Amino acid sequence: MAAKREDIRDFLRREPGCVFVEVTGAAGSTPRDTGAWMLVAAEGLFGTIGGGQLEYMAIDHARRSLRQGVPAEEMNVPLGPEIGQCCGGRVGLSFTQMSPELSTFLIARSDREMAARPHVYVFGAGHVGDALAMALSLVPLRIVLVDTREDELAASTVPGIETCLTAMPEAVVRDAPAGSSFVILTHDHALDFLITAEALRRSDAAYVGMIGSKTKRATFKNWLSREVGRPELFDRLICPIGGTAVKDKRPAVIAALAAAEIMTVALNYDRVGTAHLRRDIGAPARSALR
Repeated sequence: MAAKREDIRDFLRREPGCVFVEVTGAAGSTPRDTGAWMLVAAEGLFGTIGGGQLEYMAIDHARRSLRQGVPAEEMNVPLGPEIGQCCGGRVGLSFTQMSPELSTFLIARSDREMAARPHVYVFGAGHVGDALAMALSLVPLRIVLVDTREDELAASTVPGIETCLTAMPEAVVRDAPAGSSFVILTHDHALDFLITAEALRRSDAAYVGMIGSKTKRATFKNWLSREVGRPELFDRLICPIGGTAVKDKRPAVIAALAAAEIMTVALNYDRVGTAHLRRDIGAPARSALR
């Protein structure tokens, strides 16, 4: 397992006396929706409610309450020229002093949200695979970097992702949850074809993409028809990944283009399921827009 970005456990362990700031109401155009939250400590921050002047005001309000040792009152903020933020909406904020009970609740909720994230399996820990995993690690997705080569996985230093060393990557495809995305860019074309064919058999896959050229795409189509006998599966394949609008083969460029493509499909595919899960993972926020 690769090292992870700092999670909420680390922050709460280091800053047990922080303030939980939550968006309890959002009307009109606002930086974030109801339910967005952040933790504010005397010297540190975790999460965001959208940045800008609204967030600066919230941080100052929370830290003032910490310094004075008194609870912070709720805020009801119009986002207009008077605060230098012309979104035009209105945001309600609540401020809750951290407690052992709230800490336990937030950790459990965070764990459930992480478990509910759509999975993206990146097959191949080479230059493009590593760059793609890095780009996707910033997005609310669960990234798994898969390779048959131990040295390549060991060389990957992408924080916040999982790694999987396996001699049978096609088995990883079969065991993946519904709604997963599969990106295939291994060191071997035959292995690419094997994994891609397995992924295309998954009618519940959100995305199946393979790195390659027009020649590789045509070769795979012929192979799929000849070896698998299901040429209709080819219609669901994205190849090359990242589109063809930018003619640049540098790994970082391919990764950035592919990441946007994968993120759009993966998050939209899982929107209904994720929304349903979120209704179950915590008490509803009370509205501050009165």
